[in-house]
Amino acid sequence: MIIFNSILRDELTNFLNLRKISKCKSIYDHDKSLLRKFDEYLCDISCKEKNLTEKQLTGWVKTLSGGTRTIVAKIVVIRIFLNQLKSYGFYSYMPPVPKTHDDYIPYIFSEIELNNIFHITDNLKKSCKVQKNTLIHMEQPMILRLMYGCGLRIGETLALKMKDVDLATGVLTLKHTKKNKQRIIPMHHSLIEILKHYCMAMGIVGCPESYLFPTKNILESVTPKNARHKFNDILNQAKIFLPDRKKSQRGPCLHCLRHIFVFKAFANAEKNGHRIDDIVPYLSIYLGHDSLKETDKYLKFSSELFPKAMELFGQYTAQIFPEVNYDE
Repeated sequence: MIIFNSILRDELTNFLNLRKISKCKSIYDHDKSLLRKFDEYLCDISCKEKNLTEKQLTGWVKTLSGGTRTIVAKIVVIRIFLNQLKSYGFYSYMPPVPKTHDDYIPYIFSEIELNNIFHITDNLKKSCKVQKNTLIHMEQPMILRLMYGCGLRIGETLALKMKDVDLATGVLTLKHTKKNKQRIIPMHHSLIEILKHYCMAMGIVGCPESYLFPTKNILESVTPKNARHKFNDILNQAKIFLPDRKKSQRGPCLHCLRHIFVFKAFANAEKNGHRIDDIVPYLSIYLGHDSLKETDKYLKFSSELFPKAMELFGQYTAQIFPEVNYDE
């Protein structure tokens, strides 16, 4: 349980408890981290009053980092908290929500980089260090293949239990997803076979409550933090990094595998003669997106890498996704 230390410790605790009840785990974890930093900021400026001033809130906004959408998301959460303060009789300055634009630039692994990543991952050795998760060297290859082959988010992948995996039909049931958008994910037959062998090797077949990627305890899953840490080690071994990374660029990371899945799914469908405006809606549903606009973000890749496909998709998106700034 997180302990707040600022003048608003009680109000922050109550607000976080409400978020835990009303929001999914990923949103709750995000808000918990944000509120902890907000609490630390209030302590740093020696805030003594529960009515927060414009100077104090403007100063907090200046401490925020990340892309414009990330900053907007943080401000929106704090605005909700400040509105709740009104029910306690306190009134604070309300920081405005800035206009946003899509400045996100994903990193796209080349085929050579992908081959190198999977080669290193498939040859991981058991760590000699004393650690909670002694099976990560066996699990990481399967984690990457599910993300790459199904376009899953890391949180969705690690939340899977055996009862969510139908090895007979090759279908995954995602129950713990962003914005609680549960969905059914079919797998390619080659991935199904790999997953079958993995489950048998892990000894979790017939254990419905076991996590697909457990720690020593099959009822406890590998954390996204651990999976990201291991992937960063793999990237270091592969010497894959983005020099002079801009603020809006994510750089090489696990989430990039989801971007690659989206692009290859689109490119493959287009290659097989499917109409682009038929492809994107299905792809959007498969990914669990709220709108086609959200899917569009995943299809913004370097035209130097995929010039022909990008020209085709560009012609489509130009009609429905005009480049404008808008309020979130």
